[in-house]
Amino acid sequence: MEYSPKKIKNELNKENFNFKKKFGQNFIVDKNIIHSIIKKSNIDKDTLVIEIGPGAGSLTAQLDKVSGHVIAYEIDKTLKPILEKQNLNNTTIIYEDFLKRNISEDLKNYNYSKTYVVANLPYYITTPIIIKLIEDKLNIDKIVVMVQKEVGNRFKAKPNTKEYNSLSIFLNYYFTVEKILDVSKNVFIPKPNVDSIVVSFTKKENKIKLKNEQIFFKLVRDSFKQKRKTLKNNLKGYNLEKIENILKKHNLDLTVRAEAISIEIFAEIANELYNKTKR
Repeated sequence: MEYSPKKIKNELNKENFNFKKKFGQNFIVDKNIIHSIIKKSNIDKDTLVIEIGPGAGSLTAQLDKVSGHVIAYEIDKTLKPILEKQNLNNTTIIYEDFLKRNISEDLKNYNYSKTYVVANLPYYITTPIIIKLIEDKLNIDKIVVMVQKEVGNRFKAKPNTKEYNSLSIFLNYYFTVEKILDVSKNVFIPKPNVDSIVVSFTKKENKIKLKNEQIFFKLVRDSFKQKRKTLKNNLKGYNLEKIENILKKHNLDLTVRAEAISIEIFAEIANELYNKTKR
């Protein structure tokens, strides 16, 4: 089945498919958007692609053509008859919950020089999926995902913007995060209530130098604990004198809010706090 909005709608109707809100099912059917995602992902035959939530398979069908292999995770088994009608010669579909799956075990069967994640992510579990990809230490080279626009803006947010938060820093420690394109709500069936954005995460070969990642991430989380409060109020259990000494080097003080602190300054503070714990 060559995908098109009309054909996918017809297949879904034939199977009496019921879109399930609990799975965040909004299937992309616009050819131009799909081809843009494929082109900007720079996939080749040396690339293993992980897709989460293939839906009716419109993106999957194109990934199947250009990649070395596709591993797709679909939680909704009622999509199986529709996906089986796609001409997928190069794709393995696992009908399980991606968040509960041991992905490392699945990847052991494949040997490719690059591993990418390319997907239209279910909006309700976007952040848990991204965090799982990092915390499972899957050695992902690139992530290209379509997400809710508001969420995507947080992923790529810079200091001194309202979107900037602890997750922005967490992601930017591991990846260079960039917007690829905006996507209208009108290219999905059913049409969601919000617009989307396609964001790329490219693995950083030279991450910022940290002496202890746990101290760094705890510091960042605590600093954003109550976003409208100053560092002085959010970090009461810390050595504020040491923190202020670092801040002064950057013409800042403890009355600053976390949203004004760059990842480099947080790293400098965390490294100084680590030094003090080792003395």
